[in-house]
Amino acid sequence: MTLFAAWEDLPIRIATGGFILSSGLEKLSADTERAAGLHGFASGAYPVLGSIPPEQFAKALAVSEVGLGAALLLPIVPSRLAGAGLAAFAGGLLGLYLRTPGMRQEGSLRPTEQGIPLAKDVWMVGAGLSLMAADRRRTRRKRKEHKRKEKAKETGKA
Repeated sequence: MTLFAAWEDLPIRIATGGFILSSGLEKLSADTERAAGLHGFASGAYPVLGSIPPEQFAKALAVSEVGLGAALLLPIVPSRLAGAGLAAFAGGLLGLYLRTPGMRQEGSLRPTEQGIPLAKDVWMVGAGLSLMAADRRRTRRKRKEHKRKEKAKETGKA
């Protein structure tokens, strides 16, 4: 895993990170009504969340989004780690899409009009997985190059 984000990862990290950070900052000041709406929607898809008070859930969601957005925007966070967070977060959103009645056309994965805002979050899953794969590929390439150099040094000394 590389320590700093590669230049080629920055566009997708800035786009997703800025979007998620903004969403989280907006939720930090959620009133009781908005917190109840967020909580009701999420607990409908994930019943285990029903036991958490709405205001606490909204605050936790907001802090999570701010943290993930910041991780994506800070180049010191490795792309593999930021990508894993993004893929997990977006996977949760897709779970909302798949589990909430009325989001999909009957017997299909195709979204209804109401499901389009959640269905389009599939791009964030792809972005997260891409960040993870690219970082892994770079790490493997560096390891191979290092081994090749070490072998060249050994054969040169022999």
